[in-house]
Amino acid sequence: MKTVLLTDPIALAGEDLLSRAATVVRAPDSDPATIRRLAREADGVIIRSKLPGDIFDAAPRLRGVVVHGTGTDLVPLESATAHGVQVANLPGVNAQSVAEYCAMAMLMLSRNILAIADAIRSTPRDDARRLGADAHEIAGMTLGIVGVGEIGGRLAKIACHGFGMKVLGHQRRLDRLPIEAEPAQLGDLLSKSDFVVLACPLTPQTRHLMNQKSISLMKPGAWLINIGRGAVVQEEALVEALRGKRIAGAMLDVYEHYRLEPGHPLLALDNVILTPHLAAVTQESRARASVAAADEMLRILRGERPRNLVNPEVLRKELT
Repeated sequence: MKTVLLTDPIALAGEDLLSRAATVVRAPDSDPATIRRLAREADGVIIRSKLPGDIFDAAPRLRGVVVHGTGTDLVPLESATAHGVQVANLPGVNAQSVAEYCAMAMLMLSRNILAIADAIRSTPRDDARRLGADAHEIAGMTLGIVGVGEIGGRLAKIACHGFGMKVLGHQRRLDRLPIEAEPAQLGDLLSKSDFVVLACPLTPQTRHLMNQKSISLMKPGAWLINIGRGAVVQEEALVEALRGKRIAGAMLDVYEHYRLEPGHPLLALDNVILTPHLAAVTQESRARASVAAADEMLRILRGERPRNLVNPEVLRKELT
């Protein structure tokens, strides 16, 4: 029987589907050393955490990797193809959960919720209540979305029809934006938006898209929200801007080097909300993604092509 490693827990329905045709191994943590050790005897792996760069050298039996989401930067793709490993992902499966996270982020930032929630536990009630004087309505504000794919499109609808916001959108093909998003060049979007949401993939063109120069184009009272990929933001430049109050604040779910190490400068700032890569994690999205990921993995183990193969060149390699 084949063996499938889960680097992160998945919903029971997906695990049950897998267990009908494979032995399921659950990693106790996502430490690279743990993943290397457990993957050594695995035929497939389902992931939500970043794989070590040398995983395919450490695990020669691996034939398939399925991303429990969309983030293919979690996999060393070039190495996967070189080792004959098929990689699949699940486009759009978590889009609703991530779009709702972005809506939550805008409300938390504009209403100063984190500071108020912390203050009411440690200061007199009236002191905490006074922090509400800095709150804003988001109706009538402008939301700029960089990367208006499945997530960005859903967020544009929420913002436009739910909150009465103006929405600007920027991506490579401006003619493919949803009707809720007005096309904008990046500089215009940054200078006009009260919220900037990064929902674009990580490519050579988007790496450090938000750097010292581009962050300086943002409105002084604007907030930055990143649910895309951490390295789209040059963290050193963002820390400098937040520390100097050159933008109002930020909410980040992803980071330049995937994990925030203890003592990272972001952890010391009071105008940033940090979450550990969980924008897509809800019971509903996990249920959808777990079954879809299990189905893709079983297709690979049966020798079939997965529905969303990320590296199709691996199939051509197998024929040579």
